[in-house]
Amino acid sequence: MTGPVLAARPDQDLDSGSLLPDLRKPPITKMQLVKYAGASGDYNLIHTDDETARTVGLDGVIAHGMLSMAFLGEYLCWLAGPESVRRISVRFVEMVRPADALTCRGRVKERTSVNTGRRLQLEVWAENQRAVRVTVGEAEVEIA
Repeated sequence: MTGPVLAARPDQDLDSGSLLPDLRKPPITKMQLVKYAGASGDYNLIHTDDETARTVGLDGVIAHGMLSMAFLGEYLCWLAGPESVRRISVRFVEMVRPADALTCRGRVKERTSVNTGRRLQLEVWAENQRAVRVTVGEAEVEIA
């Protein structure tokens, strides 16, 4: 992965409504969920143990919502560079399960000029392999 990919784009590629490049993530694994539990401190067993997940009415383990948000944060850093991310807010709208392959996508909502360059208001989302949006949100980045 290289970046930031937006810095070299001309203004017309960043007009309101412009779609941004996709970031495709590999399928989520149970090992990844165990590692994320350790990294995040969220040891709720619905994320790592199928039996526990079933006892609360789920079909099996589900990914941490914050994992898909982290993917969107990675997406913004790839697009604009980590120093350029000003804000992100998300809502978790669908469950993510092991083997789901998420794609991070975005669209420019608004572009304004600032002293340091361009400020972009973005609509961002992560969707699964069935094109179902699982995490949706808004972000703001500043690029030169």
